[in-house]
Amino acid sequence: MDFLQTLKIALRALRTNKMRSFLTMLGIIIGIAAVIAMMAVGSGASYVISQQIASIGSNIILVLPGSTTSGGLRTGSGGAQTLSSDDVKAIMTDCPSVAYAAGTVRSSGQVVNGNMNWSTVIMGGAPELFEIREWPVVAGRSFNQQDEDGAIKVCLLGQTVAENLFGAADPVGSIVRIKKIPFTVIGVLERKGQSPQGQDQDDAVFVPLRTAQRNLVRSQRTGIVGAIMVKAKSEEVINKAESEIQSLLNQRHRITGGKEADFTTRNLSEILAVAEQSSKAMSLLLGAVASISLIVGGIGIMNIMLVSVTERTREIGIRMAIGAKKNDILWQFMTEAVLLTMLGGLIGIGLGAGGATAVSRMLDWPTLISPQSIVIAFVFSGAVGIFFGFYPAKKAAGLNPIDALRYE
Repeated sequence: MDFLQTLKIALRALRTNKMRSFLTMLGIIIGIAAVIAMMAVGSGASYVISQQIASIGSNIILVLPGSTTSGGLRTGSGGAQTLSSDDVKAIMTDCPSVAYAAGTVRSSGQVVNGNMNWSTVIMGGAPELFEIREWPVVAGRSFNQQDEDGAIKVCLLGQTVAENLFGAADPVGSIVRIKKIPFTVIGVLERKGQSPQGQDQDDAVFVPLRTAQRNLVRSQRTGIVGAIMVKAKSEEVINKAESEIQSLLNQRHRITGGKEADFTTRNLSEILAVAEQSSKAMSLLLGAVASISLIVGGIGIMNIMLVSVTERTREIGIRMAIGAKKNDILWQFMTEAVLLTMLGGLIGIGLGAGGATAVSRMLDWPTLISPQSIVIAFVFSGAVGIFFGFYPAKKAAGLNPIDALRYE
């Protein structure tokens, strides 16, 4: 018996019991739809995290001041003022694996434009900060060394601040008051979006580091920075750059003889890589959980096919009596099982794609349906049909023709 004839017989058998065929496919439909939707949601989460990681910048090392002790109580990292602008200059000069280094100070306060005001983060940073963060200006210009050296009262606005203070108007050239001090807006930064910690990176105002140190941030010593951001020359030398920074600062801060360092370094690339791996693991977990329903659907197909074999025992006996071979019977029932699962798979792919789109629209969450996941789901549905349809097909092919003809 050729394949086309087997396919026609299988289709006729499925059409004969349409409701049973649909109910048999239902488990596969739900399973495939769940796999497609879950993989789309997981891929969307991976995409969001990868975008957030990209927004931070690449090959970044963060140097934070150490802790301090007061009244027997130790504060956490950043509690002491142990880093200075001189440390930044030394890192740039003496660490060959470092491309850029910039000191930063952080504060918060009210920014006012006319009768509009907005409470936001105020960051002081050297011009190199935007090279490290890979953060371009979309309107106006960025800081230059003259702004830094002269402690000029100029500022850059994040998109969130610009929208809340100026709406759709162009803020470049306008005067805003930061902590009651007038600053000239010289540029607006490109939109960055949320950080991996969920903070709005665009809700910030940036001023030159020396301007912030003199006018906006109170410090017990001049030249103090709250943190140092460093960009290694490449991903391959980022660990080497971190070692060079640690060695240099230990020497500059006289950290010897087992003395506890008054600074800490954090390799953001490693931290963010762990977050990305966690997201991928979650995607695989979601897919694995959804795949369980495919196994349940496969078991349902096997049960229904066994019932079908029992109901069609006399038919099988007649076909064998007129010359059908065991392989013909085997392939007929295998074809029916595979058709059921693959038709269910096609319907499930459509429902899964629709469900993922609905989730994206209702929850404003990105979902990514890759062609690869569709192909895998379709092939897997066929594999389920082969695996769970083999036993009923083998049982049908193994019937004794005489016993089958006598079956009532």
